[in-house]
Amino acid sequence: MTKQKILQLLGLATRARMTITGEELVLNEVRKGNAKMVIVSEDASDNTNKKLHDKCSTYKVDLQVFGTRFELGHAIGKEERVIIAITDAGFAKKLTSLFDENNRG
Repeated sequence: MTKQKILQLLGLATRARMTITGEELVLNEVRKGNAKMVIVSEDASDNTNKKLHDKCSTYKVDLQVFGTRFELGHAIGKEERVIIAITDAGFAKKLTSLFDENNRG
């Protein structure tokens, strides 16, 4: 159930124009300090995974590995997506609590 809530919230954040997708765009937002959270799909390549983990730990951005590229893409109404950055602190905070709930449950 929590997984569904996370996907719905991603859709809401996208409609509110608070998400960014695409590796280079997301990395730029992390560098600028605009990304509050980065979500990487479970089926992302090792190279992409490492690059984002390194960048997010350097800039102290919360990173979550969640869902498949198809689930993430569907949630935001686009084709498959591997990386999504959340640029709003409120959405990031709510997603963090949902991820905590999801990981516990």
